[in-house]
Amino acid sequence: MTSLRFRAATLDDAERIALLHADSWRRHYRGTYADSFLDGDDLLPDRRAVWSSRLAAQAGTMTIVAEDGTDLVGFGRVAFDNDGRWGSLLDNLHVTHDRQRTGTGTALLTRCAAAVAEQAASTSLYLWVLEQNTAAQGFYRALGGTCVEHAEVPPPGGVPARLHGTPAMFRLSWPDASALAPPTGA
Repeated sequence: MTSLRFRAATLDDAERIALLHADSWRRHYRGTYADSFLDGDDLLPDRRAVWSSRLAAQAGTMTIVAEDGTDLVGFGRVAFDNDGRWGSLLDNLHVTHDRQRTGTGTALLTRCAAAVAEQAASTSLYLWVLEQNTAAQGFYRALGGTCVEHAEVPPPGGVPARLHGTPAMFRLSWPDASALAPPTGA
């Protein structure tokens, strides 16, 4: 693996993040999201709108991008102190298909955890992972995430037709994100 560079995302990153996010959903969310949504003309414009909005108003959040040279190879986004009980929400962590299982996801997760430890009032961190995404569940559990809740997946953009049936998701939690964070100076 070449040397990765990590930095806070800016509005200029919205298009690249949207493209990676759409590709990741197409690869990993099939069976949860409707094929007509994943393969249709609405997915990329939806992700563009979401990321343009998120990166234009980042108060209380941080999006971290991982780059190899000029190529975006991953991103993670944290919403600080999102939940009174569970703490900060890691609401996205996506890595390009060719960079999975190379340490990129772990590096992004530890940087997101460090941001929580440094900027949030609570050091607790949680995320939602699709029930069918067993590879992601294994990844998060190997890094100490504990399944604490089961719920139905909300439809993307609030449009029920974008779901395939009534899929489920799990809440995984880390009571202390600083345990995931790299040592100071690393």
